Amino acid sequence: MAPSAITPLYPTSSVPVKQSIDNKCGPEDEESLAAICYGPIKLSVPQHPSFAAHRAWALTHTAGVFRYWARHGFTEGLSGHISVRDPEFPHLFWMNPLAIHFGLLRASDMLLLSDDPSPAAPERILAGNARARPANKAGWAIHGAIHRAHPHVNAAAHAHTVAGKAWSATGQRLKMVDQDVCKFFGSAQAVYADYGGVVLGSAMGEGEAIAKALGPQGKGAILANHGLLTVGSTVDEAGYLFQLLDKSCRIQMDLAMAGVEPVVIADREAEFNFRMESRSDSLYWEFQPEFDYEMEMARDRFDDVLAADLEIRI
Repeated sequence: MAPSAITPLYPTSSVPVKQSIDNKCGPEDEESLAAICYGPIKLSVPQHPSFAAHRAWALTHTAGVFRYWARHGFTEGLSGHISVRDPEFPHLFWMNPLAIHFGLLRASDMLLLSDDPSPAAPERILAGNARARPANKAGWAIHGAIHRAHPHVNAAAHAHTVAGKAWSATGQRLKMVDQDVCKFFGSAQAVYADYGGVVLGSAMGEGEAIAKALGPQGKGAILANHGLLTVGSTVDEAGYLFQLLDKSCRIQMDLAMAGVEPVVIADREAEFNFRMESRSDSLYWEFQPEFDYEMEMARDRFDDVLAADLEIRI
């Protein structure tokens, strides 16, 4: 069901666009993560000696993203979920259970699920689930569809945040009004405008529609009348992009409420910013200060899984 037409917050004709400056933005000389590192030490995404070690690392980092979400008020009852594709079995993914507060979630709470949508496939939790909770069926439908449609996506994050819901009600794309939002330049940002209701019952196909709207190059999607969704090659990337998308919604709502017409970054500079700052390795590292902070501040140990306990037999 398509939403009603909405008057743009910033009419196109009234939004000034900054002109490009000649010779300002040429092709980058080196990869973006290396380019930002001054000195001999370079950053990279960790490699893992085994699938089990990779699982333990991914689940711990997922719990870290949830702790960050809790600190920033991204909770809304039973809503909100993050999925991580299993490193060994690509048709399986890990997702948080229902009814565990993001601020209390531990790596051992995550559930291993199949993305198989066939009616004959049993609803089974294959591993994990330390506190014996069910999976979120709407979350399974959305995340399963995304993992099936986009093999390059290893993690997806979705929640109903205040700023995300407010901006999603406009059905509009975010404009490139600051350097950081340029990580969603062009086809990296999608808007799913055909809200079809809660992803349950007759609306289970909504997950497939969201995955299609995201597209093969999408990093973030505004789900009209619903919330926000981001994806990444690591859960750290998806988690960082989610908070950035939410923050960008809040900034642009604030500008609109203030009656300010923002100066939009010209496409040339916006595309340059995107190339320099939107690689998966850079976006992984954007989240590491937050992960380290959550580890340090946690009263409990949310990294409560060992590689030895995560040898999966399917």
